[in-house]
Amino acid sequence: MTMEHYRHIMDIVGTGVDGVGVFIVVGGALVATARLVLHRAQSTGNYYSLYRQDVGRAILLGLEFLIAGDIIRTVVVAPTMQNVLVLGLIVLIRTFLSLSLQLEIEGKLPWRRELPHGDHNH
Repeated sequence: MTMEHYRHIMDIVGTGVDGVGVFIVVGGALVATARLVLHRAQSTGNYYSLYRQDVGRAILLGLEFLIAGDIIRTVVVAPTMQNVLVLGLIVLIRTFLSLSLQLEIEGKLPWRRELPHGDHNH
């Protein structure tokens, strides 16, 4: 197998991983919308907040796959300095988006753990 053939296969793999990411975002939004419709019909609770959390989780997971696809295509397929710098910028922007969504969904940053009950000394 030649290097060009390998790069072509990795390009397809990277594009496939991107497709999975898009599918997760769209599918997650559809599932969240279905849950919203069902919950609104059943109760008068805080359904809007739950809907935002469900959509946010779908976006977060989809972003992870999109970043992975970008990494595969950039590092394996076309590892030029310009592409690596563009990848770095994309990862930086998507990481900021992920952290913002995580903070909005859970009200805390990912590295902030819940303290066990009774352990309030720290």
